[in-house]
Amino acid sequence: MANEVEEKVVKAVSEVNLKEDFQSSGVADILSELDNSLIGLEPVKTRIKETASLLLVDKAREKLGLVSESPTLHMSFSGNPGTGKTTVALKIADLLHRLGYVRKGHLVSVTRDDLVGQYIGHTAPKTKEVLKKAMGGVLFIDEAYYLYRPENERDYGQEAIEILLQVMENNRDDLVVVLAGYKDKMDKFFESNPGFRSRVAHHIDFPDYSNDELLEIAEVMVAGMNYKFNKGSIKAMAEYIELRRKQPHFANARSIRNAIDRARLRQANRVFNNSDGPIGANFLSQIEDVDIRQSRVFSGGIDK
Repeated sequence: MANEVEEKVVKAVSEVNLKEDFQSSGVADILSELDNSLIGLEPVKTRIKETASLLLVDKAREKLGLVSESPTLHMSFSGNPGTGKTTVALKIADLLHRLGYVRKGHLVSVTRDDLVGQYIGHTAPKTKEVLKKAMGGVLFIDEAYYLYRPENERDYGQEAIEILLQVMENNRDDLVVVLAGYKDKMDKFFESNPGFRSRVAHHIDFPDYSNDELLEIAEVMVAGMNYKFNKGSIKAMAEYIELRRKQPHFANARSIRNAIDRARLRQANRVFNNSDGPIGANFLSQIEDVDIRQSRVFSGGIDK
């Protein structure tokens, strides 16, 4: 009898085409887009692909009656600012929607201030309203450790935590929560909140970008704004990245975007002051090394 059951299962499994499901569900497109749109982050991409494989297999097992309940999909993203955590969360939301794990596939991004009130009776309505908006999708809580402030006995963050934990357990088939923040602080947060630790199945670490990756990101950003570097400005940006990384409050790709925005301001001022007649697209689009080297970083100052 046992052999007959085993044969039936094997026969049924042979009729499930995972590769076909991979393509038809749109998961292949999402992973390809993740590869093409995000520079670096290879460990993160690997974890996302592994998670996608797990969910595809889980769906196949569900079709064959081998799965009785939805898997726990709540996640933790640990890493420094500007390492792509929000961008990856958006991809995760789309991925879960394509596979049928969430109804809508939207992302609601919040911080402590969106969840915790300032007086008695204020926190529960705020937290429940956010959860209502996030249902059917992914709730992304940035710097989640600020919800827990044990040094303040009158802090209302604990109330938000209790509501979140209840919903994460009871509504896990309709909501995925992603907790994000600095790695060391997230580790302490989970140590202090065993309820969260037991409900979060997937922990993904986001590494800092290398200097070469940041330079590539800068070039992609500039091209996306219809500007362009030349050899001099590329060299200046490479030097800027090396210097800026050594300063306080460095935020990876976020710091690069800020630097480019300031370079555009200087470029606009330079173009305006040097345009005595008609000018073309090339002059309006070119970022020169001087536009970058005017940054305080090159004179030993602090760029923010």
